[in-house]
Amino acid sequence: MSAFNSSERVLSVHRRVSAGRKKWLVFPEYGFRNGELPRGDCFTSAATGESEFIQNMFSSFAGDLKGVSICVDITGFIRPYLIFLVKFLFASGVKRFDALYSEPVSYRKKELTQFSSGGVGVVRQVAGYEGVHSTQTSHDVLIIGSGYDSDLISRVAYHKEAAKKIQVMGLPSLRADMYQENELRAALAEEAVGAADVHFAPANDPFSTAAMLQEIVRQNSRRDAITNLYLAPLASKVQVLGFCLYYLFERQNTATSVIFPFAPCYDRETTVGVSRIWKYTVEAPPACGGGVPAGSVAGAGMLGSKP
Repeated sequence: MSAFNSSERVLSVHRRVSAGRKKWLVFPEYGFRNGELPRGDCFTSAATGESEFIQNMFSSFAGDLKGVSICVDITGFIRPYLIFLVKFLFASGVKRFDALYSEPVSYRKKELTQFSSGGVGVVRQVAGYEGVHSTQTSHDVLIIGSGYDSDLISRVAYHKEAAKKIQVMGLPSLRADMYQENELRAALAEEAVGAADVHFAPANDPFSTAAMLQEIVRQNSRRDAITNLYLAPLASKVQVLGFCLYYLFERQNTATSVIFPFAPCYDRETTVGVSRIWKYTVEAPPACGGGVPAGSVAGAGMLGSKP
């Protein structure tokens, strides 16, 4: 499964991966018309949210997902759809799946790159990640995976204005210059975020990201229990995957939710070239929960052309 956009790092991987069945997911936020869609099996929907879209897509599948080998190229996914997809796969009985992510050579507009447009309509919980929240708010904590989209960072920070803010930045970053670009963009949200604590997790390792979130929560629970925990994964898709895994392994059925600032439109192409391609094997959390997520990660050779 791949999310269709105009990026070479998405198109080249879909073209070259060998699979018995390939499926394009065409998200409405990219604004593609019917005449612009690629050849092959494309799923489009006028669904109004991430849960409806993903569930409608899987309703077109015949058979039991438990017996299917699944690979998801997360590169072109719009984040809420990816977040819900991970929960849906595990809830459907899938025990493991592979995720691919293609690093770009660079972002086209460097630190001026914007991925979303049209403003933020609403900040809300992502379907499947709604917490059982407490009315006590004395020690609420908001952990933001801070990427390039400063507008999204600001909106989610203002939405939980009274919560303690913590930022997770991607370091090591995907490319040498991307950390500086990310820092410049995130700094534009400084007024909303305030004097937030900053932690670092590799931008290309979801399991390290999950372990870092576990440690952040442990540190912030030593003196007083966290009353409500809010996770806002706004950085790389790999870190988004790490946020999902941490929630599903350790924070389900607690006063924790994943929140996201939803934008109506996303740019179809923001990158140049293909650098490295990573493959992650993710295993489902045990029914009882607990422990950081299991999985493995491997780097793949270059599958696309440089600019």
